[in-house]
Amino acid sequence: MQRQAIALSRQLIDVNYIRALWMGALALAFVLVQTVTATARPESLAPLAEQISPSVVNITTSTVIEGRTGPQGVVPEGSPFEDFFREFQDRNGQGDRPRRSSALGSGFVISEDGFIVTNNHVIEGADEILIEFFNGDELEAELIGTDPNTDIALLKVSAEGPLPHVPFGNSDEARVGDWVIAMGNPLGQGFSVSAGIVSARNRALSGTYDDYIQTDAAINRGNSGGPLFNMDGQVIGVNTAILSPNGGSIGIGFSMASNVVTRVVDQLQEFGETRRGWLGVRIQDVTEDIAEAIGLEEVAGALVTSVPEGPALESGMQDGDVILSFAGVDVADTRGLVRQVGNSPVGETVRVVVFRDGETVTLRVTLGRREEAEGATPAVADTPAEPEEAETKEVLGLTLSTLTDELIEQLSVGEGQQGLAVTDVDETSEAYEKGLRAGDVITEAGQQKIASIADFETRLAEVKEAGRKSLLLLVRRAGDPRFVALSLAE
Repeated sequence: MQRQAIALSRQLIDVNYIRALWMGALALAFVLVQTVTATARPESLAPLAEQISPSVVNITTSTVIEGRTGPQGVVPEGSPFEDFFREFQDRNGQGDRPRRSSALGSGFVISEDGFIVTNNHVIEGADEILIEFFNGDELEAELIGTDPNTDIALLKVSAEGPLPHVPFGNSDEARVGDWVIAMGNPLGQGFSVSAGIVSARNRALSGTYDDYIQTDAAINRGNSGGPLFNMDGQVIGVNTAILSPNGGSIGIGFSMASNVVTRVVDQLQEFGETRRGWLGVRIQDVTEDIAEAIGLEEVAGALVTSVPEGPALESGMQDGDVILSFAGVDVADTRGLVRQVGNSPVGETVRVVVFRDGETVTLRVTLGRREEAEGATPAVADTPAEPEEAETKEVLGLTLSTLTDELIEQLSVGEGQQGLAVTDVDETSEAYEKGLRAGDVITEAGQQKIASIADFETRLAEVKEAGRKSLLLLVRRAGDPRFVALSLAE
């Protein structure tokens, strides 16, 4: 019994010893984790700010504004005080004489030989551009090129020696919650640093190629064109805009993503202008009811509403095609397609997969140049319709009429355009809810062209027979096309 008691006591000691070892190991691990966390998060951003500050510049622009002939914007025209203010301006030299206006902004040096990036709106219309460096030196800059679509401009200065500069980082690697630093010349106060985090990614404001990083780092007027840095000292964005009710920072700022900026800068350096790929289509997003109406399994892709003369037409693309894939990359929506096409080289031949009549079709398209195509008037490819007597029909909340000469003139319908005019819309109908109005012209129903009431009724019957729940219409308003799917439920 005594031996058994001794053995049991030894076992208990061993268990307690092992437990103590485990507790000690866990405590040590916890201390190590705290230590690693503390070392991963610097106590101060000063070392990083000192490293990157010399590459950030203040920009002052000067513009000559023509003199005004009267006190516009001061008093209303015809006011009894108009003569008084005109005399006051003349006495102070503000009459018809030109005057010089100045503006402030920010930028950053991207190469030792003096290339500088800023916003287009900072230097737009400027007669002189003066660069002030962190050490106080000043140099006059030459404008290399601009891209209003992304609000980016490239400048160049000639310095006696190599200039401090910063590299671009990969904006796609920036995560929501990552620390960032904004630098620039806020409100003309000189070099300033503000810190925050990435609040959101892939924000779109109003441009075709928008890809903004949202940050709560303080950005104010004068910060425009300045860099947004990650913690490695790389530029991941160009500070461009803020959302504010009072003109000052409320913690919602936007920086154009560096992966957009670098492509623009490369082209401005090489050509002095941008050269974006051009497909030559008008498109809209695919909605759930549109997908159901055409038999598309997933709500994805870009729906082609019009194919004017250009690369897409030459490849065989048609109105009503849904672009599913471009150059081997799936198309999620119209915004993604526009950016991908714009980033593709001019003259490149790419494979485009479209959904047409329940099947996928692969086209080979040789891209044109968007800048050359902008402003071109699309050619009308339809065959002129034979004149016929006016017919009307009420269906799906719409009152439809064939296009008479009178309606063609009233609605400014393009020469040779076929279709049915919408003369009235029931305000309680789904058609009204989805934006159809009197004056619209329906040119396709069920992805087939229509020129008469009979054509429309045939398409409607075909869709019902196929078991579809909605009818897809191609609607034109003032020449601009869009697809609308109307439910067939009684």
